[in-house]
Amino acid sequence: MYFKSRTEAGIALAEKLSPKYSNQRCVIIALSDGAVLVASQISLRLRCPLMLLLTESIDLPREPEAIASVTQDGGFTLNQAYSPGELEELEGEYRTFIDQERMTKTHDINQFLGLGNLIRKPLIAKRNVILVSDGLSSGFPLDTASEFLKPIPVKRLIIATPLASVPAVDRMHVLADEIFCLSVVGDYLSTEHYYEVNDVPDHQVIVDTIETVLKHWPVPKAGSVS
Repeated sequence: MYFKSRTEAGIALAEKLSPKYSNQRCVIIALSDGAVLVASQISLRLRCPLMLLLTESIDLPREPEAIASVTQDGGFTLNQAYSPGELEELEGEYRTFIDQERMTKTHDINQFLGLGNLIRKPLIAKRNVILVSDGLSSGFPLDTASEFLKPIPVKRLIIATPLASVPAVDRMHVLADEIFCLSVVGDYLSTEHYYEVNDVPDHQVIVDTIETVLKHWPVPKAGSVS
């Protein structure tokens, strides 16, 4: 399936989600800049807060897949596309490099954020969390987000994406309480391939937009229900 734009894909997903979640306490977490364009349409339809999880991948020399990722709170997630034996071997060979990259990537994210915060954990607690992507070639971004959410008590975990590869769908079934996927792609190419218009704004514009949106959602006081 092809989409004219990420906005069109977001509208289509919002139509699917609305009957069940329009009157529920939800929060949307976009997994990338492109995902924000999809997620914004869902956020408008469901009238719920929109956040962005900033992540950085750790890539090893000559390896086709990232070995791990870090999140804005310093979280570290290994890529389950590698077998346990492969991960053990790579970690042993590149331990110093991985440790250095982990510190550097975390520092880079925090430097970029400054005093801002694109994720408000108190707004996530006890809500339905909708993870939104603009396309999943693998389940690795979902593993990263799931690891980030582990300490937070959430009501349900929902994954919404316009398209996903077969391995990504398999991972969704493991992690999510509910899945909304418009198209399963057997031979997944780059995500941009499936959109006629690739007009993702500059990263800073995306960040400024999320910060503006979150200003309209006050953080609930401890013990209260928002």
